Amino acid sequence: MSSQSAAKLRSRYVEQVASDLEENRRRQEELAQRIDLLKQEETLLTDILNLAERYEGFADVSRLPEQAQEEPAVAKAKGAVAKAKSTAKEKAGPKEKAGQPLLGDLLLDLLGGHHEPRSAKELGAELREKHPSRNPTPQVVRNTLESLVAKARIQRHKQQRSVMYTLVT
Repeated sequence: MSSQSAAKLRSRYVEQVASDLEENRRRQEELAQRIDLLKQEETLLTDILNLAERYEGFADVSRLPEQAQEEPAVAKAKGAVAKAKSTAKEKAGPKEKAGQPLLGDLLLDLLGGHHEPRSAKELGAELREKHPSRNPTPQVVRNTLESLVAKARIQRHKQQRSVMYTLVT
């Protein structure tokens, strides 16, 4: 092997390693953001569970007490919701402007305009067409759609190897 071919091979290896490292860093950032979001959701769900456990003894829903503002558990749950919302807004960064609709709301509106299931790719393209100021990555669109599935606001349908979404009616 000549020194020139060895240098070319070494150069290719260096480029591949640099590319792999960059992809790894990008994926780590995505996962860190997802972990933060899941921690927020966990906190909120824990608060909701604690509130539900407090009223577990009530078999008859009509016997549940009115949820007055001064009730500590209700105030705590509302505070947790407000905290989760404000934390999400703080982490949104400079791209999110005040008064701009949330991505989930925009996707719900788009799904509401269709009677047939739509893929994340189709919804992302339609979103960028109708809202040029919004340019989420395909992964952000998929994550938002999955978040809406978890909240039971939309349904996921698998058609062969494709995942399609429809509005819950």
